Amino acid sequence: MRGIAEDEMEHYRFWREYTREEVKPDRLKVWGYYLISRLFGMTFGLKLMELGEERAKAVYERISKSLPPAKDISEDEDRHEAQLLDLIDEERLRYVGSVVLGLNDALVELTGAIAGLTLALRDARLVAMVGLITGIAASLSMASSEYLSTKSEGDGRSPVRASIYTGIAYVLTVSLLISPFLLLEEPYLCLGLAILNSVIVILVFTFYVSVAKGLPFRRRFLEMVSISLGIAGLSFAVGFLVRIFFNVEI
Repeated sequence: MRGIAEDEMEHYRFWREYTREEVKPDRLKVWGYYLISRLFGMTFGLKLMELGEERAKAVYERISKSLPPAKDISEDEDRHEAQLLDLIDEERLRYVGSVVLGLNDALVELTGAIAGLTLALRDARLVAMVGLITGIAASLSMASSEYLSTKSEGDGRSPVRASIYTGIAYVLTVSLLISPFLLLEEPYLCLGLAILNSVIVILVFTFYVSVAKGLPFRRRFLEMVSISLGIAGLSFAVGFLVRIFFNVEI
């Protein structure tokens, strides 16, 4: 860590010789990244900072044609990023697969269930009640399955923690999806808001994983949204057919 700090100071001195300017730290930006790192983890904070470095690398590449040492500085930055990330072993990233499992299942299963229930029941409170019962039962089932799966894999992760991460992710997603049905009375409006909530959850979590683990964002986001909305559409159709076939009126 000290070596990295000394290298960065040398970089600053190098650029100061050419710009003839003293630059003070941007305290607002420092606090912003500090809060992000506290909330979402050090790895995410570092990766998010490094996204801004991509523009700097392009500038270094152009400058290096007339100022060769700029190329060395760019290589130092890449090396520093790798060294910093090697020092970090965050629990939340080791269990990110468990969180993804809970989120994916909740989004796909419950979004579809809520869509079908909305058309079949056409009552916001009933949909909320059935959705909550279904969601809690499913979260317990998913948590126990993740416990057994992690225990059988023997990859160094704690089965209890893996099951907790899966269960919490599932319950939080369920809460977001059924919240419109608890607050409003128009069932179809609630369904629209529930689907919007599911897209927001997918957007936020896909961005987090993409940044923290260096994975492509666009493809993963579109894939998850397509699956969730596709299942919701099919379930809505099933709800319609059930109403017609059983001639149910509530």
